[in-house]
Amino acid sequence: MKATEIRDLNAEEIQHNVLDLKEALFNLRFQHEIGQLENPKKIGETKKHIARLKTILNEKILTLTED
Repeated sequence: MKATEIRDLNAEEIQHNVLDLKEALFNLRFQHEIGQLENPKKIGETKKHIARLKTILNEKILTLTED
């Protein structure tokens, strides 16, 4: 999901996506530890996606508090 697509979502949807991705990250780490993860780059991609979501969520919160 690109940043422009994320900005179209509301704050609750972004938070829901963050929670889903955190759960997915946990599962990826678990798979990595037991040797079942085929693509270890997915862990880094998931972390970056979570950071992107949190950054845009923080921007939305700051713009709401400034008004």
